[in-house]
Amino acid sequence: MVLSSAALVSEVYCYFFAALPCEAKPLIEHFKLKKELSCTAFTIYRNSQITLTVTGIGKSSMAAGVAYTLALFSAPTLPVLMNVGIAGHGSYQLGSVFAADKITDQESGRSYYPQLIVNPPCPTQAFTTVVQPQLEYPSESLYEMEASAFYEIAIRFSSNELIQCIKIISDNKNNPSTQIKPAQVSRWLSDVLPLIEKYYSQLSRLASMSQTQLAHTVNYAEIITNWHFTTSEKLQLSNLLSKRSILTQHKPLDLTDISAASGKAVLKYLRAEVDKQAFGGF
Repeated sequence: MVLSSAALVSEVYCYFFAALPCEAKPLIEHFKLKKELSCTAFTIYRNSQITLTVTGIGKSSMAAGVAYTLALFSAPTLPVLMNVGIAGHGSYQLGSVFAADKITDQESGRSYYPQLIVNPPCPTQAFTTVVQPQLEYPSESLYEMEASAFYEIAIRFSSNELIQCIKIISDNKNNPSTQIKPAQVSRWLSDVLPLIEKYYSQLSRLASMSQTQLAHTVNYAEIITNWHFTTSEKLQLSNLLSKRSILTQHKPLDLTDISAASGKAVLKYLRAEVDKQAFGGF
């Protein structure tokens, strides 16, 4: 198969993840999502560009929900992934909203740093993921129960700057987590829907820019249609195609002799071509 330099630009896909049905309800209604009846492990809602998964509370539920959703409904290009939900803080006003600029898992001590290339339409704050709901708030961090697990799994499926968390304050020292009511959570989420949609739109534009760059590399979309690549291998493929395109001045790519289903054979061939050109070949 000889591939021309024509490129394809794919749509941007977004995956929302919420722990609770009351967190998900406003998003489902706003984006007109329909329940995916074929799924039994998790409750999932979808339209043509958005998938929302209700994972259940806690790190293990969130991790399983993210992995299950991305395996079942994989995106052809790097997607936007957002964790939306509630969090507690010692003094912040109920209903106020924050994006994560740092996520620390209290149990493991590991920290993650979402890359904020676009300016979030709300203040940012550090998040701490805990195992149990908090009644005390020992630091200025927001306390919640899923963000670290979301981020740890999500980073395997997309790029750092496209993975973000937004949390609404649901409890503080004067309003303990034991008094949180589902209907009130849904109202808070409804109130900040314009902000969430604005952030989603910003990230989608960023993803579209990234995918346009991918589309300018020779035949990326055509190759991933004909051979199987893991997420990591797709990134390697993009880098190799970019290098080869520059080194060969956009020479057509001939993959006629590669019959294996695995993308590893394509990557091996491209590495050999790049190395040969770099040292004066072709």
